[in-house]
Amino acid sequence: MTTTEHELLVERTEALDEAELADLCEATDAAIIEGGGFGWVEPQGREALARHFRGVLLVPAIELFIARLDGVPVGSAQLIRPPRNNEAQAFSAQLTHAYVAPYARGHGLARLMVRRVEERAAALGHRVLNLDVRETQTTAIALFEGMGYTRWGTHPAYARVRGRTVAGHYYHKLLEPPHGRALDLRAGA
Repeated sequence: MTTTEHELLVERTEALDEAELADLCEATDAAIIEGGGFGWVEPQGREALARHFRGVLLVPAIELFIARLDGVPVGSAQLIRPPRNNEAQAFSAQLTHAYVAPYARGHGLARLMVRRVEERAAALGHRVLNLDVRETQTTAIALFEGMGYTRWGTHPAYARVRGRTVAGHYYHKLLEPPHGRALDLRAGA
């Protein structure tokens, strides 16, 4: 049996051409249909998703990361920084809307994407990365827990998915600052 080597790439992007946008919209709808990684529960179609991603690219506090398999966009994640008027929480950021299309899974792109978001957050000075995920997204839960995220709470009525109320889990991870200095967030430390 031959194995095919694939080119894996995750990069932060500030612009998407029309072909990339079309591929990303297709990947997003595929992930939505499969039930993972995005707030929508029904496919949105290219026009709605294109508007969404164009809007994301305009928001200064959001950074869009694109996962590519052999050069083709197959997933994304967003790093959301706190607003400037929230100095008390400026040390933390949010990882959201992370997904890889079902047809592109199994190559390590999801893990690579989370790592790239963590690296960027740490480089920007954030020391905590927060995220939340529906209880039904068991693969994502396993990924995040396997990457050292700590579940700190569960909301029993987190979302409605196809007429059913589902719980959601909240996670955080302490990020290593650049140059490997240890971080201690205990009170008084």
